[in-house]
Amino acid sequence: MHFIGRHVSKLSGYAPAVPTPFDAHDNIDVTAFARFCDRQVAEGATALVVGGTTGEAPTLSPAEHRTLVRIAVEVANGGVPVIAGAGSNATTHALELTKDAEAAGADAILSVVPYYNKPTQAGVEAHFRAIVGATGLPVFLYDVPSRTATRLADATIARLCELARIIGLKDASGDVTRPARLRALVGTDFRLLSGDDVTASAFMAQGGDGCISVASNVVPGLCRTLFLRHRQGRPTAQGLANLLGQLTGALFRETNPGPLKYALGLLGLMSAKVRLPLVEPTEHTKKEIETALAHMRHCCADYMIESDVGGRTHAMAR
Repeated sequence: MHFIGRHVSKLSGYAPAVPTPFDAHDNIDVTAFARFCDRQVAEGATALVVGGTTGEAPTLSPAEHRTLVRIAVEVANGGVPVIAGAGSNATTHALELTKDAEAAGADAILSVVPYYNKPTQAGVEAHFRAIVGATGLPVFLYDVPSRTATRLADATIARLCELARIIGLKDASGDVTRPARLRALVGTDFRLLSGDDVTASAFMAQGGDGCISVASNVVPGLCRTLFLRHRQGRPTAQGLANLLGQLTGALFRETNPGPLKYALGLLGLMSAKVRLPLVEPTEHTKKEIETALAHMRHCCADYMIESDVGGRTHAMAR
């Protein structure tokens, strides 16, 4: 396994689930995407996760998917791994996305439980075994039952982790007791990453290694600080945790990534535009996001990044 492969096999901390910016013509805004990825790397992201749920993957064409991976790889330039979302409810389509991501230079694959079809655990396991057999990249499993209607059972994970290329799990089930249960089944090297910002802190307290996060797109510095406090065994600053909780609540008031992209639009980082069938947040949610960002600016601007007048992103004073 090459250097980044070794790096991704020890992944911890906060990795942003990067949104996909669109321009006024509904095309990918490649300039905004590259700038945003660069901003995340500069702010200490441990990986870039592109083309996933937050990236509006179901609305992306194969060519757009390849473009996102290629740009992220170019921006990361070997500094942090790029994990490409490559999931589908059709195994053949997931295989195509996986091969495309590998060809575009991704360092690992994030592969979701097949959605809508509601396969049995035997079908889920066969799906992931087919993906592993088609790629030389490390694979993170992705369990998000609120979107897939099918849970990835602990026993299925335990069987799949016997495959050397399956190196971790993004768990968006909201079950904070899961790391403690799974660790005995999967070993200490298997990466257990929360996919749920709301419960990420509790997930890590139970033995999780980090979080593939939506909120860290907005406050990467705050997320990094809270993770380091957890890793060092230091008490979490309650005020910071409360602020993150307020922001997270606003970002998940409606379907992700609509609220997130509205927040990033307010910060001047990308257009708030989402693709149908998603629509912009309601006025109530917009006001909640505006309030949360205002509190962030007032209380801990050091952890935020905004766009300056010239359109460049920059870290606010630390």
